Amino acid sequence: MLTRPPTVPTNPLDRLTGAGLAWGEGTYARLAAPIGTAAFALYILLTAFTAWVIPDANWDMLPYLAISEEGTYPDAQALHDYAYDTVKSGVSAGDYKALTDDGGGFRSHMAQNAADFHSLLGMYRIKFLYAEILSGLSHVVSPVEAMRLVSVVSVLLFGVITLIWLRSEGALALAPIVGAGLIMADFGDAARASTPDLLCAALFLGGLFAYVRRREAATAILLFLAFMARPDNIVFLAIFAMLLIAYRQKAWGALAGFAASFIAYFAISHWAHHPGWWPHLWFSSIEQHYNMDGFEPAFSVTAYLRAFAASLLRAVNLNSWVGVSVLALAGWFAAGRAGFKLDRRA
Repeated sequence: MLTRPPTVPTNPLDRLTGAGLAWGEGTYARLAAPIGTAAFALYILLTAFTAWVIPDANWDMLPYLAISEEGTYPDAQALHDYAYDTVKSGVSAGDYKALTDDGGGFRSHMAQNAADFHSLLGMYRIKFLYAEILSGLSHVVSPVEAMRLVSVVSVLLFGVITLIWLRSEGALALAPIVGAGLIMADFGDAARASTPDLLCAALFLGGLFAYVRRREAATAILLFLAFMARPDNIVFLAIFAMLLIAYRQKAWGALAGFAASFIAYFAISHWAHHPGWWPHLWFSSIEQHYNMDGFEPAFSVTAYLRAFAASLLRAVNLNSWVGVSVLALAGWFAAGRAGFKLDRRA
């Protein structure tokens, strides 16, 4: 069969471009792992830097700072004044106004009512590990800087665990793709938020990596610490434990982590005076109740389904994690079709 010979570009610019692309392709093929590592590390460092210099001022800072110093300020009014004065000194005037003045709404009310503000703390006090870390760091840096420092350390911890995992699988060349996935999943926004969410995610990622590497003791400790950072993580631990049992995996570390978390959940909930999962869900997904003391709405299947539907709608339209999850599952399926199979434990 006759074919046309490849055309040789005569334009010097085309030749230079072709030579540059060929050189770049060859260089990346030889140095894919170091380049991938460097690119991902740069992204993590930039994210950590952004978390420190451009943090997000969110209302949850106020109750988190309050629970970290409850022992010092047992009086509700004194604790309220401490939390608001601390945030006022640590954020810009514009951010503070946004946190305390919403035209007579929830934020305006809480800024003026110490008793109602104090009634909400049970929903935050349950995040025991985060509160203790903030309390300890506040002796070294300012309380608001302590929140930023936790965010920075969480970003770095997440990045280090990810690189170690990729290295153990011989997949450092794919690190830029992982970084792109994190960008799509709003990792940067999570890093800038002064909440325990990213700390929980980093510890949970470490627990999963330890599980895959059959480090049972480390698995139990890391999963339990992830639970202590955010006790509602018990849901994911329960699903994980059920999958282990269903697939008949001998993983005492993960099961021990779940068992310890399950027992601790009830103890911490009682100690923290947590209102319970239904009042908490009502407050966060149905209606912001101004005073949670004695608030016990009757359970309603209709209200629950409406809250679930509203959360799903927000996730699909306002968040990116649903799309990222679908793409990840598609990539997993494609890799499996191409012959790259995970072992049964993974």
